[in-house]
Amino acid sequence: MRIFKHPQFLFMKYKLIALSISAVVIAAALFNITAGKGINQGIDFAGGTLVRLMFSEDISISELRDALSNAGLGDSRIQEVAKSKREYMIRSMGLGLVEEGEEDLEAHEIIGTQVVTALRGPDEAAAIKEGKKDLNQVDETELTFMLEEYFAERANELAKHVISFRVNNMIIQNYDQLVEEGGLDSDIISPLQEKTFLSRLVVLSKESVGALVGRDLRRKATQATIWALIGMLIYIGIRFRFAFGVAALVTLGHDILITLGILSFTQREMNLPVIAAILTIVGYSLNDTIVIFDRVRDNVKRMRKDAFGAILDTSINQTLSRTVITSGTTLLTVLALFLFGGPVINDFAFTMIIGVIVGTYSSVFISCTFIFFWTKYFKPKKSMFK
Repeated sequence: MRIFKHPQFLFMKYKLIALSISAVVIAAALFNITAGKGINQGIDFAGGTLVRLMFSEDISISELRDALSNAGLGDSRIQEVAKSKREYMIRSMGLGLVEEGEEDLEAHEIIGTQVVTALRGPDEAAAIKEGKKDLNQVDETELTFMLEEYFAERANELAKHVISFRVNNMIIQNYDQLVEEGGLDSDIISPLQEKTFLSRLVVLSKESVGALVGRDLRRKATQATIWALIGMLIYIGIRFRFAFGVAALVTLGHDILITLGILSFTQREMNLPVIAAILTIVGYSLNDTIVIFDRVRDNVKRMRKDAFGAILDTSINQTLSRTVITSGTTLLTVLALFLFGGPVINDFAFTMIIGVIVGTYSSVFISCTFIFFWTKYFKPKKSMFK
């Protein structure tokens, strides 16, 4: 399948322009990472607590900030999910640290609980003191036990019905919903009101990572990336020549730096899914680079009288349809994940979009340009392809 029948684009004509653009972008990225905004590390690496909440009614970020500030948690980061005004993610990275290890992790878990407590209303706190349970958090077994006093054999069936309705609706806003929308008999309302209360929020998820664990994950992620690059250098050096391995390594370093720079500028969270995306980018970019290098190796033998720049242009043009098709289909896939995949996978998809675009560009301009200057200043071209 070919998009271009006989392309004759002069890619090497613009090699210096491409290098200049890359140099400016990388310099800006490095400056922003080291002296600007830096990398927005998620709790996977920085340690801390992430609580995802849904409220029964719309609530503004300023209201949440005020409530958290009154509880001494004003430094927490608040992120609205999909501009819903009801669903938020609250991060408490670096708050309330004590000692490293288990005590540090325990402190973060306590802070997560404090975040939830701070956002509950005064009526809810009073209901908890009375021994009532939050109907939006109670599990099926506990709810069955509460209802056995009133409904005996029907208790488990009713409890399953209530939990099923809660799961489908994310949060129960009022008891009348159970009758009007849930199809339950009205005689269940009084017993539920006696034993439970309805919080204005529900905890969708809560996770905590200690600082020590975060540092260990950061170290392992860095090691994984470095070893992947070294492994690729060795493989390409054996499969082709050392210069090709170095070119691939420079290209991958270029892709990673630009991707990290864009993540820094946009303040996207650096977490384990993003690291997975970066490693995927490394493999994707390398695959495209190797395809071009393979054509270069064949064309050097076939086009012995042509200038090396012309050989590179021919090789890129011969693989251009494959590059556009592969990159285009991958880009459409990750774009769909970015637009419709939800907040959990959004950072991963965003990183992949940047990586696919930058990786395709670098395979053509950076890797081939590096080989061009290597053959010009360091080695005769023929010795590279024996």
